Amino acid sequence: MRIPEYEALRGSAGLIDRSGRGVVRLDGNDRRSFLQGVLTNDIEALAPGASCYAAFLTPQGRMIADMHVLVLDAFVLLDVAREQAAPLAARFDLSIFTEDVAVRDASSEYGRLAVAGPDAPRILEPVRAATPGLVVFSDAAWDVPMIEVLAPADATGAVRDALRAAGARDAGEGAVNTLRVESGVPLFGKDMDETTIPLEAGIESRAISFTKGCYVGQEVIIRVLHRGHGRVARKLVRLAIDAASEADLPSAEAPLAKGGREVGKLTSVAWSPRRRKGVALGYVSRDLAESGTTFDAGVAVV
Repeated sequence: MRIPEYEALRGSAGLIDRSGRGVVRLDGNDRRSFLQGVLTNDIEALAPGASCYAAFLTPQGRMIADMHVLVLDAFVLLDVAREQAAPLAARFDLSIFTEDVAVRDASSEYGRLAVAGPDAPRILEPVRAATPGLVVFSDAAWDVPMIEVLAPADATGAVRDALRAAGARDAGEGAVNTLRVESGVPLFGKDMDETTIPLEAGIESRAISFTKGCYVGQEVIIRVLHRGHGRVARKLVRLAIDAASEADLPSAEAPLAKGGREVGKLTSVAWSPRRRKGVALGYVSRDLAESGTTFDAGVAVV
C-alpha cells in the first residue's frame, strides 16, 4: 500500500477505479414493486434520486448478492460486483411472470469511479453539474464520505480527468482495502458469500427493512430475529493485530485461535498507517464477539 494514497482518502480526496463493479438496469411500470418482493430493503419507500443498500437472498436466507439500489425517474439501477451483474439479471428475468419489468446487464453502458475523503463532496459537485447523465450515490458505511459515480461510458475519461484536475488523487486497491477494513465494511466474495446470513455479517441495520412486506428469505430472517432473539452462531467482527509491519501480518483466511483452539477465521487483513498495527475482519463464535476479547498471536476484537 502507498501511504500518500491512503492519506488522500483519509485527509482530502482519493479517486478510486471501480471497474470491478457492474450495473443491472430495470425498466417498466412494475420495476419497484418487483424489487420490493425480492430484495431485503424497502425499495418502495425510496423517492426518485434516493438509494439504499440491500441483499438478494435464497429462500433459506443465505446471500446471493449485495447491492446498492438507485431509484431514478424512469428506471432503477443496481450497483453490484461486475461478475454478478449478468447472473443476477438472468435470475431476475426468470422471476418475472406477468409484471411489467425488463431487466438487463447494463455494465457496458457505465464507467465506474468513486471519490472518497473529507473533500469528496466539494470536488465532485461541479463535475456532477457539468456532466449530463452522471449518477452518484453515497455509501455511509465508510469512515469518510464515499461517493460512488456511474458515468456514461463515453464520458468516463473526461469525468476522471475533471476529478483529478479538481484535486482528487488516484488511490489504489491497497489503500482502499485498508480504509474498507478500518471502516468495517464487508465485501461480498471475501467477508460474505453464499453461505452467509446477513445477520452474521452485521449488515442488517442498513440492508434489511423490518417493516416492509414479504421478500425472498424473509421467513428465515424473522425466525432468527424473533425466535432466536437475533442470535446467530457466528459474527463478523473488527479485529486489531499486533504486528511490527505489513510483512508480519497473517494472510486473509488464516484461522483464529484462542488458547490453541481454533475458534474462527480471518476474512480480510490490512496494515493501518493510522494505528500502526494490523486491522482485520473475521468470523468468531458469538460468545467471543465482544469488544476486548483477545485471541492468540496478538489479535483482539475492537
